Formats: sequence, structure tokens, C-alpha cells
Amino acid sequence: MAVAMLDGETDFDGWRKAARAFRLAGVEPAAARFVVTGGASAVQGGLFDVPHSAHCPGRGDERIEKEFNVPAAFVDLAHELILHRSADRFDLMYRLLWRLRDEPDLIRVISDRDVADALERAKNVSRASHKMKAFVRFRQVHDDRGEAWVAWFEPPHRVLEKTAPFFQRRFTTMRWSILTPDGSAFWDGERLRFGPPATRDMAPDEDEIEDFWKTYYASTFNPARLKVKTMQGEMAKSYWKNLPEAALIPELVAASSVRTEAMVATPAPSPNARFARVVAPDLHAARPNAQAVPDSLAEVSDGVQACRRCPLYRDATQGVCGEGPKVARLMIVGEQPGDQEDLAGRAFIGPAGQVLDAALAEAGIDRADVYVTNAVKHFKHEPRGKRRLHKSPSVGEVQACRWWLDAERRLIKPRVVLTLGTTAGLAVLGRKPAVMQERGAPIDLEDGATAVLTIHPSYLLRLPDAAAKAEARRLFVHDLKAARDRMG
Repeated sequence: MAVAMLDGETDFDGWRKAARAFRLAGVEPAAARFVVTGGASAVQGGLFDVPHSAHCPGRGDERIEKEFNVPAAFVDLAHELILHRSADRFDLMYRLLWRLRDEPDLIRVISDRDVADALERAKNVSRASHKMKAFVRFRQVHDDRGEAWVAWFEPPHRVLEKTAPFFQRRFTTMRWSILTPDGSAFWDGERLRFGPPATRDMAPDEDEIEDFWKTYYASTFNPARLKVKTMQGEMAKSYWKNLPEAALIPELVAASSVRTEAMVATPAPSPNARFARVVAPDLHAARPNAQAVPDSLAEVSDGVQACRRCPLYRDATQGVCGEGPKVARLMIVGEQPGDQEDLAGRAFIGPAGQVLDAALAEAGIDRADVYVTNAVKHFKHEPRGKRRLHKSPSVGEVQACRWWLDAERRLIKPRVVLTLGTTAGLAVLGRKPAVMQERGAPIDLEDGATAVLTIHPSYLLRLPDAAAKAEARRLFVHDLKAARDRMG
């Protein structure tokens, strides 16, 4: 057994030089061992262990660098892998290095067991670095130089040196220290230094600012949006013990149902008496107040005209609701009104609407039997001379308008909801879909309806090549027929 002694758990240079020496000497992965000086693995050696210097070229052998080169992707991956807390990470790194000489493209083969394992561990390291940026909490202390800040953190992997430069950039004017079981980082305003491991008792327990932070956290906690499993997925319980606000979480979770009921019971404000029954409530409410739910399409239309849930109403001529039968088996959802729709107050009457009408006819669907609407009810645009150019709505604007779309769906009761483009898919599914991959396939919705995704007809208008346009139109009609077949 060939043994290489490393100076620390993250001694990448030491591992790299020893691993190269092993590889050039033909030391197979099963016969190579990497031991951290002073680490647990160095307590007892194997009966047949041989120091690597007696078995292959030493660390200072410059010939190694010239005789064996590896892809940059492997070097980057190894830099991440060595930070992983698993005991066999050195062996995995060397196993990959051993194979790279004969398989130079190995790192690209993500289905390979070793490569997949390495990529997953690297992902965990990256996630640990991200969590460190999010969950480090500094506490104020004072010394002979004045104010300073100290944080205690227990990362799942050894990411202190990788992540400390972020805090250097973020808190350049502060003197701070981050203490972890793996080591410590210190920033004095001029230089970033690293020191030995620390223990929890070396960091302060609390400071006077903590009460303000807890008050802020409690005041921004929205019980109506609470999803405990999602919260724990993003902020695992292992982090809670070092987060001052975590002490409030059990109480806030326990009281969430009571607070949600109180929020629901609070009447929604209305901009004027005429639309008091139908104006959508504030975005932060758990759900619309029962008295505000419209019970007809006319009330939806009136409510949209008075809607102030997002700023789009300011520049639009008017709100544009859907049109069609009061009950329809097929509901078509587009993105938003265009220039002509905004002026006329009707959905899909412009160039894209004409393309849609022709495609519906070819698919054997009578538009008079279809309810057509949009995910966003006001025209979002930017002026360009005398023209108003379409501008895609943001996710927030789609979410703000979704209340009206849901009201239309509740009243229309469609069997099939055909979404035109990504924005419409987002409004109906609650997620941003990959339209080209998911198009035409049925997707079950919570209310029992079926969603079918396809492109927006305006896409066909933008294609310059006649052959490409013909093929895209053929696929569009095919999607419409798929929706037709689902109508029953």
C-alpha cells in the first residue's frame, strides 16, 4: 500500500502532487492511500503501508507536470470534491485521475458511476457554500479597536475558505470573524486571514441587535404562505440552533392557522363602491374574501377594470377579459392583450388572433364554442416612436392577475385548458413550463380539467423561413387537435 501524507483535510496541492506521482508510478487506486497528518486516518497505519516517496517520484519532481495533463474540468471538480466531508473523497478523486489518462473525456460522461458520484458531491459542496452565505449570523462585540462582529457556523462541508471571500466583499467596512469547527476566517478591513478550528463557546451568545432582528423576522412572517416542508427543505433544522430567529419558528408555525383565519376574515378594501363586490383582495391575503368572489363573467369584467393589483393598469387603455360561451368545454389562455386588443377591449382580434382562428378552423374547432382569454388582462408595452411594442409580463404580474384567470375558470368550468406560450402555462400550471418539450401532452389540473400546452400563434408570425413556418403551423394545428380530442 502506497501512502501519501497530506497537510490538512483540504490540502489540494499536496493531494495533486502525490496523486500525479502515484499515477506515473502505476499505483492502482486500490493500492493508494491518502492520510491527513494528525487526522483520524493517521492514528494507525496499515501493515504493508509504504510512504509514497519510497514507491514513486517525490512531490518536487517537475517531470510530473510535463508528463501527465488533465482536463481543466477535472481540476475544477477536484477543487470542489476535496471540500466534501466524506472520508473516501481522496480515493474517488484518485480513481478519476487514474482513469483520465486512458479516458480523457471521462468527465463529460455524466452517466458514469464515478463521475455521477463526484458531480453529486460537488453539488452538495456548492449547496453548503450557498447555505453559509444565507445563514451566517454575526453578533456584535467590542475590543480595544472598537466594534467587531463574530459569527459561529457549522457547515456540512469544509467550505469556509471557499465562501469567506463573499463576506469580505459583502462586509468590506466591518471587522468580522467567522468561527467554524474546521477553521476560522478573519477580516480586519484590509486582509483576509484564516486560522485554526474554533468551538461554539468562543462566539458570543447574543447581542442587543438580536431583538430587533427577531422583531423584523416575526413581522415579515406570512402564515398564509407557510409551507413547513418547503421551509425545512431550504433551511434544514441542523441550521436552526445557530439562527437567532429560529427560536421563533415553532411558535409562529403553531399560530399560523389562527392568523390565516383572521386574515381571511378581514374584508378586502375596494377602490370604489361600484366594484366593492368584485375587486380582488390584496396579494398578501391567503385567499379572496368570500364576499369579493365574482359570480358572473360580467362581474369579472367590471372587477378587472377597477383592478390595481399591479401597475400595468396605468399605461393600458383598458382591461381585457375573455369572451365566449358562459360554459365551454375548451378554454384557450394566451399571454396578454396586444395593441389592437387593448384599444378594442376584445381578446385575440389582432394578427395573432387571425392565425389562431385559421388554425382552429383547420383543427375542426369552432371558435364560437371556445372561451378565449389571457393570463394578464392589461397590455404591457413600451413606447417606440408612435408604436407600442409588446413587453412580456413579469412573474409577479402573472401571479397578480392569476386571481382573475382562476375566477374565469371557475365560472366557465372547461374540460380542457389550452395554454399558448410560456406565460400562459405559468399562469395555469403555477410553474414555468418547457413548452417545446411538454406541448400536446395532457396535464391533469387540480380542478379536474386537463391542460394542453402549445406555442403562442405570434411565434408563427415571427418565423422568416417559409418551410419552418409551415412545419411550425402543422405542429400547432396538431396540438389544437390534441386539445379537441380531450374535450369529450
